[in-house]
Amino acid sequence: MISTAIRVARVGSAAELAAAVLMLLGFPCLMLAALVPSIPAFAAAAAVTYLADHYLHRKGSYLVSRLSKVRAGLSIRFLIRQLLLILLLARLSLADNLIYYGAIACFIAFYGLQAPHGALTTLIRNRRRMPVATRNVDLASRIRIPDAPPQALLNRAAEKMLHLDLAAVVGILVGASLESAAVGYTGIGITVAAGTLYVLALLPYVRGRKTPPSPEKVLDAVDDWLREYRPETVLYFSGSKDSAYQVNMWLETMEQLDTRPLVLLRERVILQNLAPTTVPVVCVPGGVHLMNMDLSTVRVALYAANVGKNIHMLRVPTMKHVFIGHGDSDKLASVNPFSKVYDEVWTAGRAGRDRYAIADVGVRDDDIVEVGRPQLAPIQTWRGVPGDRVPTVLYAPTWEGWDDNPGNTSILLAGENIVKKLVKADPAVRVLYKPHPFTGTRSAKAKAAHQRITALIEKAAAARAADPRFTADTAAQSEAKAELARIEARLAELTGGTEKGDEAEASRDGVADVARHEETARLRAEWNTAYWRSFPDWEHRVITGAEPRLYDCFNVSDAMVSDISSVVSDFIASGKPYAVTDSAELGVEEFKRQNTAVRAAVILSNSAKELGGLLDAVRDPAADPLAEDRGELKRYLLGPDEPKSIDQFNTAVGQLALKAETRNLGQESRITTGGPDVELADAVPVPRASAAGEADGADAV
Repeated sequence: MISTAIRVARVGSAAELAAAVLMLLGFPCLMLAALVPSIPAFAAAAAVTYLADHYLHRKGSYLVSRLSKVRAGLSIRFLIRQLLLILLLARLSLADNLIYYGAIACFIAFYGLQAPHGALTTLIRNRRRMPVATRNVDLASRIRIPDAPPQALLNRAAEKMLHLDLAAVVGILVGASLESAAVGYTGIGITVAAGTLYVLALLPYVRGRKTPPSPEKVLDAVDDWLREYRPETVLYFSGSKDSAYQVNMWLETMEQLDTRPLVLLRERVILQNLAPTTVPVVCVPGGVHLMNMDLSTVRVALYAANVGKNIHMLRVPTMKHVFIGHGDSDKLASVNPFSKVYDEVWTAGRAGRDRYAIADVGVRDDDIVEVGRPQLAPIQTWRGVPGDRVPTVLYAPTWEGWDDNPGNTSILLAGENIVKKLVKADPAVRVLYKPHPFTGTRSAKAKAAHQRITALIEKAAAARAADPRFTADTAAQSEAKAELARIEARLAELTGGTEKGDEAEASRDGVADVARHEETARLRAEWNTAYWRSFPDWEHRVITGAEPRLYDCFNVSDAMVSDISSVVSDFIASGKPYAVTDSAELGVEEFKRQNTAVRAAVILSNSAKELGGLLDAVRDPAADPLAEDRGELKRYLLGPDEPKSIDQFNTAVGQLALKAETRNLGQESRITTGGPDVELADAVPVPRASAAGEADGADAV
């Protein structure tokens, strides 16, 4: 019942639901207390509404945003409470008392302060919003960007301003209870004075040296930096908050390029969710600003997603455009017909090339280049299970998806069967369960199945810990835990306090400290090592959260069970045995026909009765019937091991840059020798002063 109410109200927890109910019931109780009248009851109901409202705002509750849609927003709720307080005073026969008129004057004056307060906070935020936000770009030496206002002034400013009425409300209630007008006037004075001071505190940030430079100066400074840095290869990305992982997966590859890299983003929310990197990052939300930016030195543009805003970069002919995608899979997105607009499409291996040929969507085979998957470099190749430890099997199912297709995930129909067979396996294996982060977010059934699987593993872990056959080196584990604590403390020092006050300040100060960045990467690797040493290598484990990462789980596992997703394609890089669940029960042959990545897998039915084949392959690699097939599939999906993928990638970038340069020289030659009638504007990016008309047309495409 409670879980249903939580889902319907779209709140995050039972506590949040309780706060919402208390707040909604509190206002009728306020009216009732005012009509009775009862000062203690009014004070209690008011306290409940204040506290519940504050809690819901702090939690960022969906309900709070919905209330504003039905004209019951934050300001209205405070106004209603104040009006009910006036009603209480009238019912207490205080309508002829000066405190009554004082309360009315106070609330009118207080609301009079809301307008300048709201205008100032909006103006400050707008003025400090940069036309171009950056990371790892030296703007401080080119323009003066003042410090951001204190967060105490701007963070949840409207809520803070409205809560200043608390002094007046308390003062009036206490004054009415004690029949002391002085107490009421004191509260009124504090509210009006505090509101006035709040407004005055904001004034300095809308004038003088505390305001950022104009958009024109910021754009000129970015162009000046671009002319000095001379970027050669751009990773271009546009998308929603949830798609940030698609650009994050390419950041390490960009750091390893032989050419000068630049990451170009289109949405501020992507910049806010970008992983740490040493590569210069420029976020340009406006299409006009992007098309007027000096990118004349760029020769290769890489695209990780097919989105509408790509048109703003694709229109530039002086660079070659490449679709690199964000994963290797048999999904339809991997053969999007939009890919025809790019000069080349880069795939991991031969499988990507064949997908386009089969799909026949207009992408020519000559325009496809196989470059491997540089992101898979951290995945270690399997060399069998050492005889002194229990084999580890990773269960990494994907989530339930947006519909109820039974083939989306194994959790619903097969998950418990898989885990039960693994924890009862003889000889024993260790189970690592790492569910997709979205598991259970849409389907209550999937969430319940996940919880049952978690309970199964935790119960099995407790039973194994009590089994005398399994011993642990407690001293080594204690040492590892101490090491974890030390590393986490140091990481907190390195990463703590890096959040800037606002976009302008973050752009000014967001230059990565390379030594700090390298130390952080080294410590994360040390943390991963210490984490796996902090508990016995036979202990079953449920792993959620960002750390340890999926690839770290790959490296400590000897086999994996999963579903159709890019997880399977990535795991194939390890060469380890794996199983995939045919949850939709298509049958082995049809399942393999539809999904290239499972052609070297043990195919599981929902009963998971075929798991024995996977465990046999782990225990005796020499008798593994699919070992050769996995090797062939790995080369087919991901390309050869040599040369390394990053070397293939750099070679492809270099070759395409040469093509772009050859094209540009040819255009210059035609113009200077009076060849074909070619407009110079078609060969180089448009100057800032003349692109507004073209931008409007591009935005409409």
